[in-house]
Amino acid sequence: MTSHQPVVRVWRGVIRTQERDEYVEYVERTGMGEYRATPGNLDAWILTRDLGDGTTEILTVSRWESMNAVRSFAGADVDAAVYYPEDDDFLVQRDETVRHYIQDA
Repeated sequence: MTSHQPVVRVWRGVIRTQERDEYVEYVERTGMGEYRATPGNLDAWILTRDLGDGTTEILTVSRWESMNAVRSFAGADVDAAVYYPEDDDFLVQRDETVRHYIQDA
């Protein structure tokens, strides 16, 4: 990955739809807050999609200046998902790893 192209970090989880608003608020306070406070973070979003079966898919998408900036947030194992204490109360499925992409033009 070249240093002049932003890196996009994507994580996925699934929650109960009835807890969507509460979990989105929680992620805003925890993960999104830490993303945005980390030097080298360009921006971050939470995306949701109702799966129609009582569950909702959650994506966190963050954009970083470089993999070094991602390391500042995630630590040495940049592919490992970062979790917070109450995530276990909400998540019914979770990806233990994240995906990184290069942002082309």
